[in-house]
Amino acid sequence: MDSILKVTNLNLKIPDRTLFSNLSFEIPRGKLTCITGENGVGKTTLIKHLLADLSHDYEEHAKFMVSRDQVQYVPQLRSIDDEYPLCIRDFAAFGLKTNSIFLNKEAKEKLAAILSETNLTKIADRPLGRASGGEKQRAYLAQALCANPKLLILDEATASLDQTSKHELLKMLRNVMKEHGLTIMFITHDPELIAAYADYELHLADKSGKLINKGDKN
Repeated sequence: MDSILKVTNLNLKIPDRTLFSNLSFEIPRGKLTCITGENGVGKTTLIKHLLADLSHDYEEHAKFMVSRDQVQYVPQLRSIDDEYPLCIRDFAAFGLKTNSIFLNKEAKEKLAAILSETNLTKIADRPLGRASGGEKQRAYLAQALCANPKLLILDEATASLDQTSKHELLKMLRNVMKEHGLTIMFITHDPELIAAYADYELHLADKSGKLINKGDKN
């Protein structure tokens, strides 16, 4: 298997209990892998632990085949309320790797292309605080794509969306995965989405994990 992440014999504890013992798995490169498991099993904690290790160059139990700046993590919760004033275009532009507040021609073209890919062009000037749940999630995705990731990790991105918006987002993820050559890890509880869009499922349970091949959706 051509893997972008390999975890071997990882033990992960939190103050009151052990989450995982001798956990081993691989994440296939160029595929969409859904991370599943019951509430409280430790899905988000595991991802944050692995990213912290990557940031500090720890590779005892987890080996990423990409650098930290090639990984984008989109968290489940954001502190964005109805009064958040920044427009969708400017919010997405935060993902661009530039030291200037003024975008050059190349950066503007890249931003415009990503807004188009994420179906945000027509509402790019709308304050993000006034966007719907689905529009916010697409804006988070656009910001992440602006950073040129190789690995994109989304944490319960569909949790607050209606069924139509959930499928729109997953279809979009599969499209951008192919267009940008991405690997995607998607934390979810939704069996319908897993069946329809996942290439693999990493199911976490009983302090261990099992990688299940769901079939290539390409």
